[in-house]
Amino acid sequence: MATVTISLSKSLSSFASIPKINSIPLCFRRSFVPFRRSFLPTKLETNRTTRFVTKSTAASGTTKKVKTDDRVQKVHSIEEFDEALRTAKSKLVVVEYAASHSHHSSKIYPFMVDLSRTCSDVEFILVMGDESEKTRELCKREKIDKVPHFSFYKSMEKIHEEEGIGPDVLVGDVLYYGDNHSSVVQLHSREDVEKLIEENKVDHKLIVLDVGLKHCGPCVKVYPTVIKLSKQMVDSVVFARMNGDENDSCMQFLKDMDVVEVPTFLFIRDGDICGRYVGSGKGELIGEILRYQGVRVTY
Repeated sequence: MATVTISLSKSLSSFASIPKINSIPLCFRRSFVPFRRSFLPTKLETNRTTRFVTKSTAASGTTKKVKTDDRVQKVHSIEEFDEALRTAKSKLVVVEYAASHSHHSSKIYPFMVDLSRTCSDVEFILVMGDESEKTRELCKREKIDKVPHFSFYKSMEKIHEEEGIGPDVLVGDVLYYGDNHSSVVQLHSREDVEKLIEENKVDHKLIVLDVGLKHCGPCVKVYPTVIKLSKQMVDSVVFARMNGDENDSCMQFLKDMDVVEVPTFLFIRDGDICGRYVGSGKGELIGEILRYQGVRVTY
């Protein structure tokens, strides 16, 4: 089990009631592996010159044609790649490393094109690893030897990577690492949390704070549900998110709140933590939210 070792400290005085958990290392609620594969990726071959296929068979067995992919930037060298990352600045950049001989590369590409058309604040890049000597050099520098491989960058820093994944995982990753426009409030410090609590004391709204880590598979998995619930419960519940490993202030907040497993959902009302749910089960999360909303839930 992957762990992040921390020594827990006392709770913040800002909150009157905080359930206690024994001092153990911060860890993922479920075992986490670096790559969540839907299939075995293809070994990147460098001696082929066939062109990349731009239509493929979707999971249902129907043919999914690629729509206009002008939002996906094709890069052909290390210089173009680095310039694309610089130009994107703090935006999320999703890079697919593909190859002309890879069936799975051509299969998932149409879904990335769809995402590029709906996620206007995310930049998408395609690198054909077997296109030329220059793209082979790029793949070698980035240590890519199997495709399709997806890397996620912000401010020129690689923040996540996956290989051999399907469309559902790709969508979840883009939502998790690139969400800047949903109704989920993004928190980056303890001060942000305290400000959010103060703003919602008057209307007594329930705050659901999703606490996770950047490289946490279960955190990514449950986040689309969080976004969906934030839209459905916008009048009665405030949803917020914090990644503990974003900076020192966030990690200190996790220590102060006795968060030892992620994802952890803190339920806050009128400045008090009234409960928490640890895990990534969609049904359980919804049930806990309803319970703290005063709705009787039977299992």
